[in-house]
Amino acid sequence: MNDTSSGPEILDVLVIGAGFAGLHMVYKLREEGFSVHGLEAGSGPGGTWYWNRYPGARCDSEIMYYSFSFLPELEQEWPLLERYPEQPMILRYLERVTDVLDLRKDFTFDTRVNSLTYDQAANLWTARSEAGGEWTARFVVTAVGCLSAANVPDIPGVETFAGRSLHTGAWPHEPVDFTGQRVGVIGTGASAIQAIPVIAKQADHLTVFQRTAQFTIPAANGPLDPRFVEMWKQNYPEWRRRARHSAAGVPYTAMDVSALEVSEEERRARYEQTWQEGGFLFSLGTYNDLLTDEQANATAADFVRSKIDELVDDPEVAEKLKPSGYPIATKRLPLDTDYYVTYNRPNVTLVDLRRSPIEEITEKGIRTGDELHELDILIYATGFDALTGPLTALNITGRDGRSLTDAWAEGPRTYLGLAVPGFPNLFTITGPGSPSVLSNMPVSTEQHAEWIGDCLVHLRERGIDRIEATPDATDEWTDHVQEVASETLYPRAASWYMGANIPGKPRLFLPYVGGVGVYRDKCDQVAADGYVGFELVPGGALV
Repeated sequence: MNDTSSGPEILDVLVIGAGFAGLHMVYKLREEGFSVHGLEAGSGPGGTWYWNRYPGARCDSEIMYYSFSFLPELEQEWPLLERYPEQPMILRYLERVTDVLDLRKDFTFDTRVNSLTYDQAANLWTARSEAGGEWTARFVVTAVGCLSAANVPDIPGVETFAGRSLHTGAWPHEPVDFTGQRVGVIGTGASAIQAIPVIAKQADHLTVFQRTAQFTIPAANGPLDPRFVEMWKQNYPEWRRRARHSAAGVPYTAMDVSALEVSEEERRARYEQTWQEGGFLFSLGTYNDLLTDEQANATAADFVRSKIDELVDDPEVAEKLKPSGYPIATKRLPLDTDYYVTYNRPNVTLVDLRRSPIEEITEKGIRTGDELHELDILIYATGFDALTGPLTALNITGRDGRSLTDAWAEGPRTYLGLAVPGFPNLFTITGPGSPSVLSNMPVSTEQHAEWIGDCLVHLRERGIDRIEATPDATDEWTDHVQEVASETLYPRAASWYMGANIPGKPRLFLPYVGGVGVYRDKCDQVAADGYVGFELVPGGALV
């Protein structure tokens, strides 16, 4: 269904987004008997995997657990071919889920919501789209993802570039041919680290404009042994249980040894082992104090810097690639395939913008200092306005005409990352203050979808028409999120976890670092206690 008409009725629930979160939410509510409909800006389901189609795009969670846990038949049927699924495979999976659950009829696609307004007198929300569509509902659930509001830096002359400009977060659906092209990439975050090695193999010349050197760990991607796949599928219920109660939503046991309790030889051997094994075992499966003790963290950081020296031929380039000024893993820790060695290619140039900043973008390319880098294609791998950006982009207006942007002027304040005072009957899946981006996302989106669905059933059974987070509970939770973060090294990095990549954005640690299992227990206890921290208003008592 496309955005050709408005909704004909007052819905029980309107869901915005059709990625993992939105698909599950609509399905859950439909099966519970609610009148529910979903809106999606893309032409089909997929969420982040619909938009992020850049070369090399793949998930950094392993394929075995980057999926829904409530579809046991599909779980057994779906092929597990390689360790980290690439974008087309994940998109096919979500399209298959959509069809298996017959969800297409429950969504309107090609519909970008540009306003969401609460009518206090009627206790109703109205969503309006860019095309003029209008939908009214008693409750709204945002499932817009954490990394969907692309950030394009304000660089003088951006509009003058005569070549082709692209953003990794809004990649064209048709393949981009880099053959014979001079390509520039601004940024070296997770998306760029995946794209750069692939583009370098095809482009005539690739110039990478590095703003901040990044720590990155080998993915060690490859085909999965069929015997391993069989073992995994036989034990899916246990893997899923472990993931739900883990720190990061992955079914692995964290190490309980300090990096400072072992000898330097043993420590380096462990780092080398996990480096070769690839993936987040380097940070999750080595030592328990890498994110809480600066000295322990330095041992891991120094190891990665030593690997850069091993991998990069030119010592000057290696020095430019070595991160400094922040602890390892306090910015998002990307997984890569041949990232560092790509700088050994004769057709790749690294420009360190800290030494030679961008002065302007011209018709012909990028000017840094006295040098003009002529380009045919310019790629912005400049990240996102994370966690808050996708929500404020909806132009949400709550009680008393107050916008969410105004409510969050000094930083986002939520209760459990699920609700905001002043915005009744609005739920935010993986909002600020929840584990979200620090977790395996399907585990976190499932937990939120199930919790919200159960909450709405609870309200319906008791004749409750309005639910709203209280200011006191919100303040207490928001303070707790910051307190837990302050016990780690995370706040020492100017990262998008802190909102530092967006000029003028308040500096708060945005996700909850206390762990997926701990967070789940807290949410379950809130529900068991009658949704403590929320004001519940029964029908007929609305004011």
